[in-house]
Amino acid sequence: MTSATSLFSPVEADLCVLTENLKQLIGARHPILYAAAEHLFGARGKRIRPAIVFLVARATMPNQGITERHRRLAEITEMIHTASLVHDDVVDESDMRRGIPTVHSTFGSRIAVLAGDFLFAQSSWYLANLDNLQVVKLLSEVIKDFAEGEIQQGLNRFSTVSIEAYLEKSYYKTASLIANSCKAAAVLSDLPEVQAQQLYNYGRHFGLAFQIVDDILDFTGSIDSLGKPAGSDLQSGNLTAPVLYALEEKPYLEVLIEREFAQEGDLEQALTLIKDSRGIERSRELAAHHAKAAIEHLSDLPMSESRQALIKLSDYVLSRLY
Repeated sequence: MTSATSLFSPVEADLCVLTENLKQLIGARHPILYAAAEHLFGARGKRIRPAIVFLVARATMPNQGITERHRRLAEITEMIHTASLVHDDVVDESDMRRGIPTVHSTFGSRIAVLAGDFLFAQSSWYLANLDNLQVVKLLSEVIKDFAEGEIQQGLNRFSTVSIEAYLEKSYYKTASLIANSCKAAAVLSDLPEVQAQQLYNYGRHFGLAFQIVDDILDFTGSIDSLGKPAGSDLQSGNLTAPVLYALEEKPYLEVLIEREFAQEGDLEQALTLIKDSRGIERSRELAAHHAKAAIEHLSDLPMSESRQALIKLSDYVLSRLY
């Protein structure tokens, strides 16, 4: 399987600069935040979100150049994403992420919450300094969407929702950042609104495909690859596409969910019912639909190495399943 990082070759140098810049931007005056920044930005993350910003920037600029404002946008995007992960780990009481201890398990929940808040505040400060009102609005919307997605997920624990509601929550928690940062990169490249909106749509569909695949891997991936036990989302009451589709075929699954897997063997029985249904297969079809739709929204971009990388990234998302 092709790795994500191998697809980033057109922007590999940009990503190296980004990682060093982030450590300096976050931790320059705060020893504990510098330690947290080293911990966060030294982690084995794929850097998919800033990579997409760089690829969109290079694909939309004359001679595939890039500006300092594009660089700062990529840094802001990764800051916002990382802030959301730090807060998610506190809410979910997760001890590990990407195979390393989380910030709250290393530094305590109080520091983790403050570090997340600081990252959101720092990203807002750098965002304002881009001096582009449209970009400020786009990325501010993302921070609001994160909160909306977390609230929806919290309120709907162990509750059956429609596939449409699941996709809306997936947009808020994952696709909003990718979609709005793609559009912001296009805005900084001075693209017309119609073309900028096409890139927003690329990011939206890419983000939905990415999240659906993540949700499938929660049932099919190994503990080593996931960094957590299979079925963790289901156990915590987060009902994703494979579960929602399986419920249409396996009504007894709802009984197990409603009693929150309180009896011995409930979770194992639920996992068996899901794997015996077409839930995972239909979720794969849903992810493939969104990955294909993402690629279609790149048709107006001129041919370039960066455009090809954006297309291959959509294919890569699906390849994670095999």
